[in-house]
Amino acid sequence: MKKTKGRMELRYYDIPRDEFLIALQGESWKRQYGFDDGRLHFHNLMEIGVCRDGEGVMVLEDASIPYTTGTVTIIPANYPHDTRSGNMDNYWEYLFVDPEKILQAMYPDDILFQQKMLEKINRKPFLGAGDTVPEMTMLIHGILDEMEKKRDLLYKECIRGLALSLLVAIARVNAEPAAMPEGIKARSGFEQVRPALDYIRENYSAAMKISEIAAVCHVSESHFRRLFEENIGMTPVEYLNQVRIKKACDLIRKTGSSMEEIAIKVGFTTTSTFNRNFKRITGTSPYQWKKQPENFESRLAQFNIMVEKGW
Repeated sequence: MKKTKGRMELRYYDIPRDEFLIALQGESWKRQYGFDDGRLHFHNLMEIGVCRDGEGVMVLEDASIPYTTGTVTIIPANYPHDTRSGNMDNYWEYLFVDPEKILQAMYPDDILFQQKMLEKINRKPFLGAGDTVPEMTMLIHGILDEMEKKRDLLYKECIRGLALSLLVAIARVNAEPAAMPEGIKARSGFEQVRPALDYIRENYSAAMKISEIAAVCHVSESHFRRLFEENIGMTPVEYLNQVRIKKACDLIRKTGSSMEEIAIKVGFTTTSTFNRNFKRITGTSPYQWKKQPENFESRLAQFNIMVEKGW
């Protein structure tokens, strides 16, 4: 019997060049969480969440773990999950962190240490009551407070130090046998294609073949294509194009580059291919996107790439 593919959504965030993380806070995050159709999602960055008020179930891969007020979650990049509060409003606050960016800034000459830390930090998800990991919880709340108040020009330096301390705390928690909630199994297919997601994220602007991406995962091209579609719900080319279009949206917002220049910067060899993919993914042309004010801070901040096909 052919395996039925599940729905999957990529929620893609960019951290400003001079920042180490972004925070999602405020009244807009007091809401009901979760899809009625059971769709999971994943991020290009590590998600750190704190449930300020409410209760529900967090789905991590195939496991469903209850949460309540005070729960802390650490979800590595590219890990399928979903928060489901049913018909109840919950209040969550989030940090989206790029551990690699932080470690590169703090230890620019020690690549081996960076790699060892990243292995520990991204080893597995964590879900638990905040009082069971007091050091980590204190650091998360400290960062959220600094991001909310930005009380002076030194807040970025404060966050730099707190963020590094938080990564160390996460690495310590991941080293503990009980860090992974009961019921969560090690990923198989998704774990196999995860290096491809990282590779695309880092090299999206370069020309690349599917065989090249498959080699990163140490599998044949045909096996890689099958694994990718089964676990991500789209082809590798579709995923690559979506990452490129999201980058293009950011460049349109942040730079005065022409569309031809942006197309090349994000990896498209022709403007026509860029325009076609842009409209297919966002529903509008690059020029219309640029002219509409709502496409900048408010809309772009919430822009999620989603594919629904052949389910």
